[in-house]
Amino acid sequence: MSKTGGQLLADGLVRNGIEDLFMIPGIQLDWAVDALRQRSGDISLYVPRHEQSTTYMADGYYRASGRVGVAMVVPGPGALNAGAGLATAYAANSRVLFLTAQIHSQGVGKGYGLLHEIKDQPGYLAGLSKWSRHVGGPEEIAAAVDQAFDRLHTGRPRPVALEIPHDYLSASVNDAPPAAAAGQPGAGAPAAIDEAALARAAALLDGARLPVIYVGGGIFHSDACPALQALAERIGAPVVMSDNGRGALSDRHPLAMSSLAGRAVFGHADVVLVVGSRFIDSLTPTASWPAQPELRYIYINIDEADLSAPRKPDVALAADAAVALPMLAERLKPRRAMAEADALRVKDWARRQIDVVMPQSAYVDALRAAMPDDAIFVNELTQVGYLARVAFPVYGPRTYIGPGYQGTLGYGFPTALGAAVAAGGRRVVSITGDGGFGWNLQELATAQRYGLPVTLVVFNDGHYGNVRAIQKREFGAEVAVELANPDFGLLARAFGVAFEKVDTPQALGGAVQASMSAAGPVMIEVGIGVVPSPWHLLRLQPMKGASGPAAPADPLAGVYS
Repeated sequence: MSKTGGQLLADGLVRNGIEDLFMIPGIQLDWAVDALRQRSGDISLYVPRHEQSTTYMADGYYRASGRVGVAMVVPGPGALNAGAGLATAYAANSRVLFLTAQIHSQGVGKGYGLLHEIKDQPGYLAGLSKWSRHVGGPEEIAAAVDQAFDRLHTGRPRPVALEIPHDYLSASVNDAPPAAAAGQPGAGAPAAIDEAALARAAALLDGARLPVIYVGGGIFHSDACPALQALAERIGAPVVMSDNGRGALSDRHPLAMSSLAGRAVFGHADVVLVVGSRFIDSLTPTASWPAQPELRYIYINIDEADLSAPRKPDVALAADAAVALPMLAERLKPRRAMAEADALRVKDWARRQIDVVMPQSAYVDALRAAMPDDAIFVNELTQVGYLARVAFPVYGPRTYIGPGYQGTLGYGFPTALGAAVAAGGRRVVSITGDGGFGWNLQELATAQRYGLPVTLVVFNDGHYGNVRAIQKREFGAEVAVELANPDFGLLARAFGVAFEKVDTPQALGGAVQASMSAAGPVMIEVGIGVVPSPWHLLRLQPMKGASGPAAPADPLAGVYS
């Protein structure tokens, strides 16, 4: 029995457990799309209004659920349009399968000017994925799909990409079991854990006056959060969570710390255990906290590249956190390194600094109070969103989504749509500024078409607010930051989306709370003016040039000296 290459592709997705796919059809994908139509009982198709949104949605889908997100577009401009979302998925370590067609196999690399041809699409895909493959014939499609999923689940989570010439999708081949496929080697799993290194790490932690755990987004990919909590509680070590690590430990836990609170505990730490984090400053190629003679570092990361310079580990373990953390915990002596009263004092120290940044802190508090614990919050690059990185309490894994190191303006709303598809009916709250919303405002159509439970909050100041603030601070003047916005109420109603406009934190809280029982999308506009900068509170070390009120006195002074 023969099948088309498109049918083999669809079969491979179903065989590997894919239930949802984000795509925009086009002529080079016709045979694949028809094959997916034939498998409509197995795979649901979500078609946004811009190719950029396919990869953003796939990224949000993975980050909300831990299940592979799949995006598919035409070659050339389709693949290029999807690049921003793919780059964000790469930065956020998301398991995303990116499928793109290619021009006719006989024209690849020839420069004939075929429809959607670009000079080096394979090179482009290689730069935005941890592994990519150009399928060399229709008989390779089934095996290539299986190989892609193997790469997705091996080593560090990151996107993988497949490109298939469109004539291979329409060709008929024998429907045989997939053969072992040759291709680029994937990132292998770490070798067996070094027992001697584990022993050295345990000795350092047991001998520490104040051990501190710093955790990044890598903690989520193997569901290692319970192991993290068990280790932290065994020795009473505070857990400082990076932006990507928010939710690894519930913020209700006394030992859970934001990066702002982390400044206080890092200032007194003598041993730091870094788990699943790059631990790199976002603007300079230096470690997130400077090396100090008395400070020792232990690193656990599945990617050996994140154990190397400019980091200076005393002990480095290339390992999956879910495997390494329990093995390390059982070697540690139970104790309470940080008293609960001290931990709560640090958290209060951080909170007092947040409360000064008004009105952003009031808006963040209103959002949190209006949302159930398990609702998903998608943060954006907006003035309220920056403060939310340290001010928004997170109570569970995969309920907070940020932009990762790409810092891709406008990513939030389409990412929230993908998260909503994966979330099983839970509400997703997406905040954005009027500037970032302009990137993907057309996706109101997608939210409405599929009845997605997304509450979109647009903070409208009529400007690229953060750029404006930096220009005023650095140069005393502003340029190219004013926006010409639509009437957001008319825009929402044009797409059939429920809308409300508010201008106070209290009103926002009421509108968000009411949206929790809505059947589909809701848009809320918040009028906001010039607000104070929150940048002096972000990250373990404040950004150079960022200034604000002086921090309160060291909450641990004299306690851990």
